[in-house]
Amino acid sequence: MSPSPRAARRSERTAGMAASPCHCLAVRQAARHVTQLYDRHLAAVGLRSTQYAVLAVLNRSGPLAVNELAQQLVMDRTATGRALRPLEREGLVHIGAGRDARTRALSLTAAGLERLDAARDPWSRAQAAFEAQYGPTEADALRLSLARVVGRG
Repeated sequence: MSPSPRAARRSERTAGMAASPCHCLAVRQAARHVTQLYDRHLAAVGLRSTQYAVLAVLNRSGPLAVNELAQQLVMDRTATGRALRPLEREGLVHIGAGRDARTRALSLTAAGLERLDAARDPWSRAQAAFEAQYGPTEADALRLSLARVVGRG
């Protein structure tokens, strides 16, 4: 099977480029590449991969404080707040009073659950595309290795 025109162009662009010896750069480049793949698939339901992750974590964990969500996503609190704004604006996430006056509680709305459900098939197609490109066994090994990097494996 021949590569797609997009894959052929990418291969031409990267031909002769040596991999960076910097672990940080290599991980960030890979993350951007994978994010773009998932974003292309999730665009059909109006979500970005970061937004899908927020909805999925809230669905799995129930109401969370912003700091708790940030911890689960391994994001800084400020970036988490920025990621929440469009989700709240679209009515997918509710931000209400937390355990005390200093915290806010995040919860998935009915519209958020509906959008998450609509995104499951595109997300599955992105998963399959990544595995087809990288290999299913290698993808599992990579995911487990990355979990160790963030202290979860």
